[in-house]
Amino acid sequence: MGEYHGYQKMTESTINPETVDPKVIVALDFPSADAALHLAQALDPVQCRVKVGKELFTRAGPALVEQLQQFGFDVFLDLKYHDIPNTTAQACRAAAELGVWMVNVHALGGRRMMETAREAVDKTTQRPLLIAVTILTSLDANELHEVGLPGSPEANVLRLACLAESAGLDGVVCSPWEVSVLRETITEGFRLVTPGVRPTGVEVGDQKRIATPEDAIRLGSDYLVVGRPITQAENPPAVLAGINASIHAGVAPR
Repeated sequence: MGEYHGYQKMTESTINPETVDPKVIVALDFPSADAALHLAQALDPVQCRVKVGKELFTRAGPALVEQLQQFGFDVFLDLKYHDIPNTTAQACRAAAELGVWMVNVHALGGRRMMETAREAVDKTTQRPLLIAVTILTSLDANELHEVGLPGSPEANVLRLACLAESAGLDGVVCSPWEVSVLRETITEGFRLVTPGVRPTGVEVGDQKRIATPEDAIRLGSDYLVVGRPITQAENPPAVLAGINASIHAGVAPR
């Protein structure tokens, strides 16, 4: 992990007005709270939001989310709840009470699970965005067929996204490859959150359906989840600034 101290955060005078609603969500996929907080302290919450996933939340718990919020970050709690309706709903309610900006469930949990979760967060005083995972960006058609899902990844994503929208959710997670067809199908305001985003020249890792940040935004993504290209960079604030510049250069904000 790089040494981040000594790097300057972007000041208010250098902030692009379009980043008031940051498009980049930095995936804090670290094995410890110390490592995650170390990076977070080098980043500017006006320039990005942050994502806390399964490993980090399991190790560090709600206290880490609260610390990130104290730093000024909106937190996407990426735990992909998938259980019986009541259990999923109570988990989403707990996330809302923690004050997170966004939380997700698996669309494969079905309509009743998603509707029950949405009803639970609707009753909270600080309602987070509730979105659904469709098909993981690490999966290709052969792997989907192995688990009994016929058709292409794109067809499965479209079906599950339409189900999530009809269940009253606020958006879905999808790869850049499905953004265009979803924009032609779903209503305006339904958020598309896109992992599998890699700046030009960066290794793709275990992602299979990817795009550059500027292409994902141009196609219609609302938010981009970016992990290793930022978290493993020698100068994460500079990489984040470069991504923000690339997605705003000549691209009208949604």
